Amino acid sequence: MIVFIKLILAHLLGDFFLQPTSWVKAKEKKKLGAYQLYLHVLLHGVLIMLLIWDWAFLPWAATIAFVHFIIDALKLILQKKENRTIYFMADQTLHILSLYLIFSWYQGRIEISTSFFTDENFMLATMVIFLTIPTSYLTSMLISKWTPHTEEETSDSLENAGKYIGILERLFVFVFVVSGRWEPIGFLLAAKSIFRFGDLKKPRDRKLTEYILIGTLISFGISILTGMAYLAWLKK
Repeated sequence: MIVFIKLILAHLLGDFFLQPTSWVKAKEKKKLGAYQLYLHVLLHGVLIMLLIWDWAFLPWAATIAFVHFIIDALKLILQKKENRTIYFMADQTLHILSLYLIFSWYQGRIEISTSFFTDENFMLATMVIFLTIPTSYLTSMLISKWTPHTEEETSDSLENAGKYIGILERLFVFVFVVSGRWEPIGFLLAAKSIFRFGDLKKPRDRKLTEYILIGTLISFGISILTGMAYLAWLKK
């Protein structure tokens, strides 16, 4: 398994620490015509050999470098400016998956730990997924009748920022409840109050303040109940 860890380390170093921003921009501009792409792939192969330090591994390092080139080339050809994030996530997922598959080929077997597929982990995944988009819709429906009609401009607000802030809040609260750390929940609620309500000082903003507060309390409440339900399920 230490070989696989070294392959991951080589990937992280090559993709995030030893790849200048100028290389990234050149690759996105010139695509397959950028010499930086080939230097990047060569660097990955060299890093692997330096970390493994075994000439017998050279064919495997070359295979990994070639697969890395294929994945990067597909990303450069297919990605657009508006979907860079999606392709970045897909790119990294494919890199890690390819490393594992080649490592499994190298050692002659594929190791899949069945301990991951337990009832506890399936329940945990279900709870986490519930606290993301489903709870966002649920919270929106519960407070929809109080939606204020304000004249405030929203053009300076990040797109969907409120939704993602809510999701992160709920996941943090869930982790705190499951780990038995209730104190940070109070700090999290106080911090949000400062940042979200600090600029709502005008009288006409009172409804908006109350609307946000109701949504926050409902969101936190659902997260706390979900965490307590998960703990109760573990004890059954």
